[in-house]
Amino acid sequence: MWWVQETPEGVTFKVTVQPRASRNEIVGLQGDALKVRLTAPPVEGAANRLCVEFLAKCLKVRKSDVEIIQGKRSRAKKVLVRSAGRDSVESLLKTR
Repeated sequence: MWWVQETPEGVTFKVTVQPRASRNEIVGLQGDALKVRLTAPPVEGAANRLCVEFLAKCLKVRKSDVEIIQGKRSRAKKVLVRSAGRDSVESLLKTR
């Protein structure tokens, strides 16, 4: 799929975060970004921490392997996952 890019470090993809949702969930694609709803508020990095934890849990990787590389103060983010392949990221849409 075109929304996931492989790099020498791992895979990168865009994420659109909706904070203060009723539950943590992956909604699907919104444009060229994965839309994620999170229960955490966008205060003092709480939503960013939960975003990393949630994506790590969904991809079955360590939290230290998931990093927000762009958009730490925005709903639109770019995420790097070091120990996951393109197929595992794309499978997030199939299981939702």
